Amino acid sequence: MTVYLCAIDGGSQSTKVSIIDASGAVHASAQVPLRPYELGPGGRAVHPDDDLWDTLTQACRAVLASFDGDPRDIVAVGLCGIRFCRALVGADGRLVEPVQSWMDERVSRPLGDVDDAVTTVCSAGGYLAVRLTGARRDSAASYQGMWPIDHERQRWSTRPEELARTGMPLSLLPELVEPGGLLGRVSEEAADQTGLASGVPVHATANDKAVEALGAGLLAPGTLVLSLGTYVTSMTVADAPAGADDRYWLNAAAVPGRQLVESAGVRRGMWTVSWLRQLVSSAAPDLVDPDDVEEWLDAGARDVPAGCAGLMTLPDWLAPADAPSRRGAFLGLDGSHGPHHLHRSIIEGIVLTMCDHAEAMETALGHRAPRLVVAGGGARSNLVMQIVSDVFDRPAQRSAVPDAAGLGAAICAAVGAGVHRDVETAVEAMMRPGDVFGPDPDARRRYREVRQVYRGLRERTDPLHHAIATLS
Repeated sequence: MTVYLCAIDGGSQSTKVSIIDASGAVHASAQVPLRPYELGPGGRAVHPDDDLWDTLTQACRAVLASFDGDPRDIVAVGLCGIRFCRALVGADGRLVEPVQSWMDERVSRPLGDVDDAVTTVCSAGGYLAVRLTGARRDSAASYQGMWPIDHERQRWSTRPEELARTGMPLSLLPELVEPGGLLGRVSEEAADQTGLASGVPVHATANDKAVEALGAGLLAPGTLVLSLGTYVTSMTVADAPAGADDRYWLNAAAVPGRQLVESAGVRRGMWTVSWLRQLVSSAAPDLVDPDDVEEWLDAGARDVPAGCAGLMTLPDWLAPADAPSRRGAFLGLDGSHGPHHLHRSIIEGIVLTMCDHAEAMETALGHRAPRLVVAGGGARSNLVMQIVSDVFDRPAQRSAVPDAAGLGAAICAAVGAGVHRDVETAVEAMMRPGDVFGPDPDARRRYREVRQVYRGLRERTDPLHHAIATLS
């Protein structure tokens, strides 16, 4: 009998579900886009209604409909959710209010007063675990930010000052389990809604970036993973990193007791690429079919020279927390630039920014990773992969599975269910090498020149953006 694992990857723009076997082969996959965030006063940004659960049930049903095997051979589910979100859940397991996005300003503040109906405050993945199993459990590696988590022990802190700082009483927090640990079993109600078999064990993973890093094979020093998603970041492993540095921070890994080193990032990174694609689709429907606009933009941008003829993009469509007045900008526009220049320049802006962030992190750690792996939705594009290799000036390997977080979730489930004895064995059995892109000599020389100008742009634009912000 072939053993299958169901991997649920709840992302910032969509929910993806895959059925993967013990060798890492993907037998079926489905993706359902999330609805746009609902924005409100005070920096509110929520996932409307019950969108995270609704898209999960839709994706589960879609993937099972396309699966040629027997659903009863699915031995375990691996569940991954978006990090830095906050869910307020009632005694019936339903949301008391919509899930607060990682972009919602409230998630960086103490909890404050909540509705009397709230019995559990948890991560996005924790909420989905409650809906799937009925149990109040979540992964200890899902909690970053304003939570009273003891990162050393991966348990809730009992220190009064921590509970006061976060405003979260222990009575409202879920039980924590390690990555790979049992969250519960699919309830009959969840089985009716998802199509999964009742009683199938659901295993914990970690926060979505850590799960993606695991799916990209990040287990030891020497590898740098560039995650090209809605939030773009780079991650590596160090032997004994210090607790923190302004050039990196520590994030719980999807392996019990381990941590990842993570650089600064770009908020709404690849979302900005989607933003331009939607603009082109709506503004010029007669120019290109909306279903083909991504391929059309990539094809035209390949003919645009590195550096986009002087066009540079600051991809700060959502300002970083340490520079709240900062905004995105196209600099150097003239009449020679068209949509393909804009497309390539946005990608270059994201990659140039991340190259500086990754380099700063590697300098702080004292080593440069010889192996660069690119994961996330952006890694699907050959254009993006080539720009990454040229800017970083090193070979860039695409993660073998397009949804690396899904593979990471399957690895956690495989270990938790005893399909593989440990994470290292599971990675060796389930990982495959992806395509490798090498630097183009002319492009990498050009990008060295571009980087010298680019890395000083924000020092010049930040005062302007601050002045503009005073007018709003």
